[in-house]
Amino acid sequence: MKGFATRINTVEEYYFSAKLREVNQMIADGKPVINLGIGSPDRAPDRTVIDALKSTVEHPQAHGYQSYQGIPELRIAMAGFYSREYGVILNPGKEILPLLGSKEGIMHISMAFLNPGDQVLIPNPGYPTYSSVTNLAQAEPIYYDLDLLRKGKPNLEALEQLDLSRVKLMWINYPHMPTGAPGSREILTELVAFAQKHQIVLINDNPYSHILNPEPLSILAIPGANEVALELNSLSKTFNMPGWRVGMLCGRADWVEAVLKVKSNMDSGMFLGLQKGAIAALNLGKNWFSDQNEIYDNRRKLIWKLAEKLELSYDPKATGLFVWCKMPEGKSAEELVDWMLYEKNIFITPGKIFGSQGENYVRFSLCMPEFKILEAINRIK
Repeated sequence: MKGFATRINTVEEYYFSAKLREVNQMIADGKPVINLGIGSPDRAPDRTVIDALKSTVEHPQAHGYQSYQGIPELRIAMAGFYSREYGVILNPGKEILPLLGSKEGIMHISMAFLNPGDQVLIPNPGYPTYSSVTNLAQAEPIYYDLDLLRKGKPNLEALEQLDLSRVKLMWINYPHMPTGAPGSREILTELVAFAQKHQIVLINDNPYSHILNPEPLSILAIPGANEVALELNSLSKTFNMPGWRVGMLCGRADWVEAVLKVKSNMDSGMFLGLQKGAIAALNLGKNWFSDQNEIYDNRRKLIWKLAEKLELSYDPKATGLFVWCKMPEGKSAEELVDWMLYEKNIFITPGKIFGSQGENYVRFSLCMPEFKILEAINRIK
């Protein structure tokens, strides 16, 4: 054995992969752990989605290999979703690529665009996978800060002072995870102009647009974005389907085609039943979103109460599936996380896993029923 590839030394096991093993072992040992750490929706998909999956399973032809690009009906449903929800018109045959989850799309995009030594702009704090995939592609992450008081506006003035000649990609994420910064049309417009000026591929990771967010936005609705931007989207959070692994990449046809070259060599097509279920989900009406948001709004109010008991501060205008909380001056986020888990059997996420700007923060998930959050509040009492 001559050893592993050097790229494996650039990453660690994903935080939640390791931490959930510990949490699950605690539960197996009889500890009543309340998981407020991970953003895995606890509610089921709509009944029509499950029925579409079930009915497809009965067809003998459903179990063979499927197209790498998904069935035409799925791409048409994705295009219809973008038209209704964002006002964006996409060609379902050329500008949409179904994915086995949008997380995998981060790797496909990076493999399609990055060479060793290229640079990638990554938000700090931000989704850890942007950094790990960049490192695995032997590119260099360059981190940029967000102004949370201005809806997560990037510090583009600071970036303009850098040598950007090696920057190939820029990851953005609105509504932002983990902070809940909503972004805005104005911010996206500035980012499109920045990408045009510096010939950077701009990728908006957009899985939270319909969760506690009154104005769902797509970067592809911004004038000029179709020249410089791609967008990842997902059914995981929006439609309570994280385990189904259904995502999509949208944008200019030649870039989508390049990503397909990578994807088609790394995975095969999506099971037909999942595609039929995804079509049913994408065709749900506005009531689905309003009903979901009513539930999440009630949960968020309870999380705010929990945060206040812990003397944490938060932004009530933030959106998305999480509540991002700042520690009191002089208090340690890591110590709070450990105390919550080992003394109170409540799992929350330390902000530091999202980057250096998350050092004094913790994150709460809304993916627990109200009675569990109330129980967590009572444990703190």
